[in-house]
Amino acid sequence: MDHLSSKKTKPAKDRSKAARKEATPRKTAGAGKKVGLKPVQGWHKRNFVTEVLIPSLFTRRSGEPTAPLFPTLGEAQIGLTWIGHASFLVQSQGTNLLVDPNWAKWLKVIKRIRKPGLEINDLPSIDIVLVTHAHFDHLDRRTLRKVAEGQPIIVPFEVGNLVQGLGFHSVHELDYWNQFSSGPVRITLTPCHHWGARMLHDSHRGFGGYIIEMNGRTIYHCGDTAYFDGFKEIGKRFAIDIALLPIGAYDPPSGRDVHMNPEEALQAFQDLGAKQMVPMHYGSFRLSFEPPDEPLERLLAAAKKRGIENCISVMIEGQPLVF
Repeated sequence: MDHLSSKKTKPAKDRSKAARKEATPRKTAGAGKKVGLKPVQGWHKRNFVTEVLIPSLFTRRSGEPTAPLFPTLGEAQIGLTWIGHASFLVQSQGTNLLVDPNWAKWLKVIKRIRKPGLEINDLPSIDIVLVTHAHFDHLDRRTLRKVAEGQPIIVPFEVGNLVQGLGFHSVHELDYWNQFSSGPVRITLTPCHHWGARMLHDSHRGFGGYIIEMNGRTIYHCGDTAYFDGFKEIGKRFAIDIALLPIGAYDPPSGRDVHMNPEEALQAFQDLGAKQMVPMHYGSFRLSFEPPDEPLERLLAAAKKRGIENCISVMIEGQPLVF
């Protein structure tokens, strides 16, 4: 196994005080930006608890897990299975990756309103696990413990101690533009415009997206992000075949600019110069005020208006697609 520019983490008790207080993001060329965490003026005029949270508690979970028929892939083919939210199984010939795996029914008090597309026990053997940042809807420790089978896990800088002791062979933290390589797979951490705190006090934690290069193809999972100019830089550095881009949670309780709306996601797709877009981060958890069905409807309408509707691949949870 060949590791390029990655850093194995030390146990949490060995982390220095200086490292715990390190500013985020890292000051490297083209680094992402941390969003301003102060709520916008007038945010309190709407009530997320009564308008979204409580109604969600009485919403019956939709969807049913299916027994997926994972495809037999050719040398240059990529198989994608959307599990739900930001969780994907990415497959090439002989290699299986999991990105942001999350089978949780609850995010603390936020109910999952659509079931994962497949049962966790129906997964194939996983070679590498990737986590984009520490937020509970992306880093679910219970899920990670279940999928850990002695393989490596890749996380952004200062996130490693959250996944230590879960059963992974090694934990590799990446800085922006640094890479991890294993056999035919190369993974690069890319910047984004978000924040990485698990709790209010640990704002030093990193966050980002991943470029996944495997079998001559390039997949981009951008994690969580608001729209930012960095998409153009990522597109200059990599020839992206498939871009997995979030389209939901754009009307948050705080009013902060922390996620992309569907139109911004389309602009990001065009900035990247990617060939195909797969929308994600909608429909599974109600994290903001917009109705669950609105993100996809807006995306498809905007794509048609721009004349790029054929570039959008809408996935159904648990049903693999071959690219």
